Amino acid sequence: MTSLQVLIKEIKNLRPIPAVVTSLLGIVDDPNASMKEITKIIRYDPAITADVLRTANSAYFGLKHPAETIQEAATMIGTDRLVDLVMLKVSAQVTKGAQKGYDLHEGALWKYSVSSALIAKQVANQLDLPNKNSIFTASLLKDMGKTVLDKFVQDAFEKIYNLVINENFSFMEAEKQIIGVDHAELGGMIAKMWKFSPKMVGIIRNHHLTSETMVRDNDLAVVYLSDCICMMMGMGVGADGLAYRFHRQAMEHIGISAKDTLKIIAEFTYRMEEVEALLRVA
Repeated sequence: MTSLQVLIKEIKNLRPIPAVVTSLLGIVDDPNASMKEITKIIRYDPAITADVLRTANSAYFGLKHPAETIQEAATMIGTDRLVDLVMLKVSAQVTKGAQKGYDLHEGALWKYSVSSALIAKQVANQLDLPNKNSIFTASLLKDMGKTVLDKFVQDAFEKIYNLVINENFSFMEAEKQIIGVDHAELGGMIAKMWKFSPKMVGIIRNHHLTSETMVRDNDLAVVYLSDCICMMMGMGVGADGLAYRFHRQAMEHIGISAKDTLKIIAEFTYRMEEVEALLRVA
């Protein structure tokens, strides 16, 4: 059995993503979707509901009165933040462990994923893009391929690193060369298996912009930029962190300058304590 066949078998054995996620992704970016429709979807998953209510009632949100239902939580913290909480819970299940092949300790990938998603949403709001929730979720889950590919990278690390150092490969190109698939492609396969939309699958599969034509997709460019900003801040920089291609055209396409990027970094750095608090309760 080839490495790729083993990987396909591995992703088929993954714990299914809660149905609430695919249902939410189908409506959250619809401007006509009502709070009632969104809360109805969430409340049919008891485990997610209990987790979200626990977090909504934590000191982080500082509610004057505890929310006892999902509807109350939506009213108190807003539907947008409620949906983000659901996605944070799901991403924690997927990315919270250690990825030794990528030299990421337990929780490092999750912290990076959450930070990347918050930055992506900040940029999406700044640009007034319509698909803010999908952008947030794609940023959260874009590196889930690493969780499956990790042990294969660990076994083949010397060969991969040799290509990066001596042959000027990006880390992802080296993954593909040695293992037969890279983490972004694998993440796209997982997203497809979980019945995410073709748009979401495309963002996850292409979040490193393997082709310059991809920069014309605003949503993808924002997810890519948020990834780069996290790297600049030293988050998620494992064994592969400094071995990717940088595409300046993505910044130019969405109209984000170097000065804008520094401002985004400054604003996010100011909010880091808030982010750490959210990670502790999410």
